[in-house]
Amino acid sequence: MHITIWGNELIAWTAAAALAESGNHVTLVAHAEQDRKEIEFKTSNEPELEQLIQKEQQSGRLKISTEENGIAHGPNHILALNPDQYDNAKILVNRLSDIYTSNLLIINQSNFGVGSSDQLQNGLNLDDNQVIAYIPDMLSEGSALQGYKYPETIIVGSSNDWATLNIRALLRPFTQAMKQWLIMTPTEAEFTKFANTGMLALRLGYINELANLADQLNVDIEVIREGMISDPRIGPHYLNPGCGFGGLHFQQYIEGLSMLMAEVRNSKLLDTVLLENEKQKEHPFRKLWRYYACDLKGKTISIWGLSFKPGTASIDNAPSLKVICSLLAQGCKVQVHDPEAMDNIKEHFNHEANITFFDNCYAALQDSDGLLLLTEWPEYWSPEYADMLNLMHHPLIIDGRNIFDKDMLKSLGFNYYGVGR
Repeated sequence: MHITIWGNELIAWTAAAALAESGNHVTLVAHAEQDRKEIEFKTSNEPELEQLIQKEQQSGRLKISTEENGIAHGPNHILALNPDQYDNAKILVNRLSDIYTSNLLIINQSNFGVGSSDQLQNGLNLDDNQVIAYIPDMLSEGSALQGYKYPETIIVGSSNDWATLNIRALLRPFTQAMKQWLIMTPTEAEFTKFANTGMLALRLGYINELANLADQLNVDIEVIREGMISDPRIGPHYLNPGCGFGGLHFQQYIEGLSMLMAEVRNSKLLDTVLLENEKQKEHPFRKLWRYYACDLKGKTISIWGLSFKPGTASIDNAPSLKVICSLLAQGCKVQVHDPEAMDNIKEHFNHEANITFFDNCYAALQDSDGLLLLTEWPEYWSPEYADMLNLMHHPLIIDGRNIFDKDMLKSLGFNYYGVGR
């Protein structure tokens, strides 16, 4: 098939690479204001994605081209635009409908809000199979390519049999081991995406609230969590307390649903989750500040983990940003390590003089007055504790992800504080 993909979101690059690899001829139209540096930044955050893009460009199946070439490429299109580009999408859809007067398939994967696909459909003729369908962007940053190629479920928002048939054919290479297709209306599919994201945010917010309460009641949240997940009605998913969630797309969807709930229902439920999550990002700093009796000036503080989650170099809405800003404001020297996100932090803080970057996580502990663990990268889970004790000036660990064994660390001579522990 000949497919044109519009946009510079992660889903655009992932779909382009995966669809080209499966034999399609793909034209990708990224927006003019997005320069090559930003494109490389987005794809380099994803394991294997950048290499696959280069491979498919060399094969000739994937071309990054102009708007004119994208329109002329054929009647199959995927919209993967930024949330604020709905007007661009509307103009594009109208242009395509003038050229492809029948059998025009446009798959919307943009976060424009509930009901937006139906609004785009209003200018098209369903009787001639000019169709807007919606497929939620279910990718997780850090594992986007694997998530696209090996989905467990695909939700398709389509009320047109011709469009559904063509979507099944297009995605057939990725559905051989898939558990289920879910076919619903475009609006229902848009609502489902918002609902899923909101539920995950609520679970994360709830377990963090319980962890903060556990701190005050002097109980260990890990014991409470084990009791909770033993109930089959609850389960373990997204019930790990920590120093707040981040990520660009996750945050965007929660904010979008929060706005919708406020407008239609006058509900503040997700507003509260978002507000409390921002406070939670400062949780490790507040524990450090209290430990040193509100005087951190001149302290050397180490940070392990800068990305918003393991498996990605992205620092979008990461807790590390707030924590580093707070430490610098208190006059600290900050020593940091992350397996992937160092370049992004360097660029974000514009080579701030009081931040030192280390390629080795142990070197980042030299003469440290405390370690803040902010991202649960696998290499941090079982460190050499004796080396840590020898390197640190003061053996303080504040574990923002509860990955360490509290009792063992205390027995070794560390002062240990977790989230709700």
